[in-house]
Amino acid sequence: MSITMDTTLASLVTNKRRVSALKSLGIVTVGDALTYYPFRVTEPVPLRAIREAAPGQQMAFAAVIRDMRVVPMNARRGYRLEATVDDADFARSRRVPGSTARLTFFSYRKSYVDWVSMRLRAGTSVVVSGMPSEYMGQLQFTHPEILTVAPGSAGTGAGLEGYARGAASGNGAFAGSTDPYASAQSAYPPAAAAPSGAALKYDADTVQEALTRVCRPRPVYHASSRISSEHIHETILGLLWMMGARTSSTPDGQLAGAGSADIVAPTTDTIAVQNGEEKSGTTAESGAEALSQSIPDVLPESVRKAKNLMHRAEAFLAIHDPASTARFKEAIETLRYEEAFVSQTSLLKARQHAHKSSAHPCPLNEALETARASVGEAAAEPSAQPGASERGAATNLPDLPNLRDRFIASLPFTLTAGQSQVVDDIAADLERDWPMQRLLQGEVGSGKTVVALAAMLQAVGAGYQAVLVAPTQVLAEQHYETISKMVSGLALAQPGAKETDAAADVEGAMGASSASTVSSSKVPAEIPVTLLTGGMKLAARRKALAAAASGEPGIIVATHAAFSKTFQAPHLALVVIDEQHRFGVEQRESLNAKTDDGTTPHLLVMTATPIPRTAAMTWFGDLDISWLTELPGGRKPIRTVVVNEADAATMGRMFAHIRARVDAGERAYIVCPRIDADDEENEGGFGVSSAAGSARGRAAASGSSARTAAGGRATRAAADAIGIDDPYETFDENGETVARPPLHAVAEIADRLQKLPQFQGIRFATLTGRDKDDVKTQVMADFAGGETPILVSTTVIEVGVDVKRASCIVIFDADRYGLSQLHQLRGRVGRGGTNSWAFLISRAEPGSPAEQRLEVIHHSLDGAEIAQADLEFRGAGDVLGDAQSGGKSSLKLLRVVKDADMIADARTRAEQLLAADPELAGEVQLAGAVLDFTRGNETFLTSS
Repeated sequence: MSITMDTTLASLVTNKRRVSALKSLGIVTVGDALTYYPFRVTEPVPLRAIREAAPGQQMAFAAVIRDMRVVPMNARRGYRLEATVDDADFARSRRVPGSTARLTFFSYRKSYVDWVSMRLRAGTSVVVSGMPSEYMGQLQFTHPEILTVAPGSAGTGAGLEGYARGAASGNGAFAGSTDPYASAQSAYPPAAAAPSGAALKYDADTVQEALTRVCRPRPVYHASSRISSEHIHETILGLLWMMGARTSSTPDGQLAGAGSADIVAPTTDTIAVQNGEEKSGTTAESGAEALSQSIPDVLPESVRKAKNLMHRAEAFLAIHDPASTARFKEAIETLRYEEAFVSQTSLLKARQHAHKSSAHPCPLNEALETARASVGEAAAEPSAQPGASERGAATNLPDLPNLRDRFIASLPFTLTAGQSQVVDDIAADLERDWPMQRLLQGEVGSGKTVVALAAMLQAVGAGYQAVLVAPTQVLAEQHYETISKMVSGLALAQPGAKETDAAADVEGAMGASSASTVSSSKVPAEIPVTLLTGGMKLAARRKALAAAASGEPGIIVATHAAFSKTFQAPHLALVVIDEQHRFGVEQRESLNAKTDDGTTPHLLVMTATPIPRTAAMTWFGDLDISWLTELPGGRKPIRTVVVNEADAATMGRMFAHIRARVDAGERAYIVCPRIDADDEENEGGFGVSSAAGSARGRAAASGSSARTAAGGRATRAAADAIGIDDPYETFDENGETVARPPLHAVAEIADRLQKLPQFQGIRFATLTGRDKDDVKTQVMADFAGGETPILVSTTVIEVGVDVKRASCIVIFDADRYGLSQLHQLRGRVGRGGTNSWAFLISRAEPGSPAEQRLEVIHHSLDGAEIAQADLEFRGAGDVLGDAQSGGKSSLKLLRVVKDADMIADARTRAEQLLAADPELAGEVQLAGAVLDFTRGNETFLTSS
């Protein structure tokens, strides 16, 4: 059976419970396992004799079991197993006297005690690794790691000293000789006979092998209550052995060779070893070659040699079975560069593909230029258009402004310099005959909607349709109302003449039949604005779909309904995606297929999510990027206050302040991460749109997670119910999730607040993602109108909700949110020019990282600064917030901020490669990796 990266674990691992546990971590295939990177690697364990032991310092030694006993614990249920070990021979090799120590194990399970008893029978040779302590005057190791050694192995010799020196040098190999035990006879007494019928298995064939295994650096993986880091490591090593690896990656850069440690063959209890693949059947050299064939390199050979990087197979070995910590770091850097190169190649190819497509050009003055050309023809041929000169159309045409400029002139304010520049950049993009692909990033309230509307009116003025897609019905309805008001009457009124009169002037110059095209398509008498949402009644929905299908120039404001098969817009020229991290590539591509003539619509994606420039250049390298950094006049800075929830006095003053603002006619948001307090599945689910599937592997692991505080996993329903983007899960040294207090819920907080004396007589409303669309609309209307001036909600109000009189926002469990998400939520207030406050309620411990994160948001209103701090706090494994994506990211090691130079180098080399080989015909493995990367990141766009 040929094993590849796509082979499923279910076909290889015989332990089905382990298969299920690995699946819960997102590990389904061999590739998933090999790319489930450890979050740290242990330092090499030093060799010490028992007499050299220092309490609290890790050590390893070889010994023999002198005696063993099991003692029932009378005071409490369970058993204590004690074994006495003697290291006389091992100590002699280190030129110190031998001594004894006690190994102690505790367990409630008799089966576990029996299993350990069978392994630690008197006379058994063992290698022990653990942390010594002192108990009743005797040295003791509690629950140490034990490797049993098969009888008849060598036990003494000067080679132990050589091993000690080799381990200290970091390579884990014996310095004294290739096999220091080869000529030595074991001085350990033979182990007692195994019980009848027992199939006793030993962990190592020789003491040398056992010492090598316990002393070498070992990777530690994020684990769960279902599977330990050790079992994850054991499974991955078994898979590597099955793929051909027989020895670990050695410091000299070879896959195998003298001095390297053997990878132990997996047992049939763990891995389904195939016929002919037993340990004795494959040499180290052929095994190394086989591993290289099973795991081909992705990076071009020229790039790998120029950067002095490892082969991909070698890097996997050095990560999962490192000979030294330096070797581990070198392998991580290799695969990190691989991710940078593949991602940049993918983005560059996407840009190439976009430039090869065709789009509807939308020149600003198309109608005017067409009319001028026709007028010129009429002047040259007066007989064809009698009376044209008398109508004087040529005199009036220069005064006809385009639709976009008339919109800008009608605004009651002046665009900022940044807005004007972006509007002009977009106009230039729309005039080209290939599709625009532009990312518009702007602070909350920076005026992105005005810029987008100017672009849409440019498309409408050219005779085409434009679609604005919003992530929620509430936001879509707000956009619809805003846009309808801003364009109402715009097409009917212009300086000096009505648009219909202008059309009549053109008609006289061009003839009735030609002018009809200009008046109906190029200069519409009115601008239809259509709303399309999934929550509309059937009749209204059909009417909206019919309006879109007519192809009439206009603006369509839609939710996810725009991605449905029933939506057709035959003259679609521009798609605007608002808060684009809520939509995937596949959804955007579905809009590209809506045109009947094979053209691709221009694309403008907008986000208020602040992204550092290095991050934006990294991830959105296929897009042109515009930033809006200026805020319109009249916006006052939001005052941010961090409040410890345990500080009752401050909490009381905060509620009294909110009551005073409500009495002054203002509004207040109260934000909670959960919907229901009694929904245990939701306790600590992380991610506003994170899905069940793979578990987070912080510094390395396997995509997004929806862990619960108890270390479990949330379901899709739970993910929908939770609005917290918690990228800061806390893990202990073994990779286990540390339990934290349950998150506050909307229903719970609303009930508690209404009972407070500060809010007597005040009406509350609640809003969650579970509410129906018509309920959401009514709740927001009542809140904006002041009937329910306090709104308790989840983060459903995070994006786009615009209530001018909202001046206060309280965010519970603020220490569990991402900084960028807090910045987004904070932007819901202060939009009407009033003084505004954001109160961040925290249960973070003093001096903890959570408290440090809140200090960033407390002292800064700069979105880019906050986003950079967010990325740095999240660590190596979080690139633009994989927990937000709802999908599995192909990036697991690349750090956008810290690896900016690496990314720039990879982009330069990728550009050179694509210039020489645009289709990657000579780099088959890279082409496949690029395709996999694109597919794996269709929903991984940006964080919130």
